[in-house]
Amino acid sequence: MLKLLFAPFRWLIRVVLAVVILFEEWGWEPLQRVMAAIGRLPVLRQLEAVVRRLPPYLALVVFLLPGLMLLPIKLLALWLIGIGRPGLGLAVIVLAKVVGTAIVARIFALTHPALMTLPWFARLYGRWTVWKEALLAWVRASAVWRSARALRLRIRRVFRRSAGGA
Repeated sequence: MLKLLFAPFRWLIRVVLAVVILFEEWGWEPLQRVMAAIGRLPVLRQLEAVVRRLPPYLALVVFLLPGLMLLPIKLLALWLIGIGRPGLGLAVIVLAKVVGTAIVARIFALTHPALMTLPWFARLYGRWTVWKEALLAWVRASAVWRSARALRLRIRRVFRRSAGGA
């Protein structure tokens, strides 16, 4: 009985997590490439070299720090929404998410080798990867995802034809 009562909430949580993960997946690689290009600046290149050489637990702190630093910004966004500025609050959240994803993606790329030397981190990361892939497979198998993908392909074909005919 209790399981049936919470089933809709499980589905809702799964959908919300899928949207967040899809956003991360969509933005992770391109944003990481942008940050890598920025990282080629001389001062940042030196800083990245230092981050690459960090011992595992210090690398973990450096990896977690940006997320903690974004917390006050997210609280500011909620405050803005609370005082009747929902557009500005939402813009702050989106900007923080994009910038945060870019920074975390780059830092993860730099600290990944050190983090994977921590047995518990490697185990958790492996579980996370399996769980995330299963969730993404569930999303990609959904009718909504397949319909959106088909629509995107049709739109792309229309643009190609119109660009080729012009």
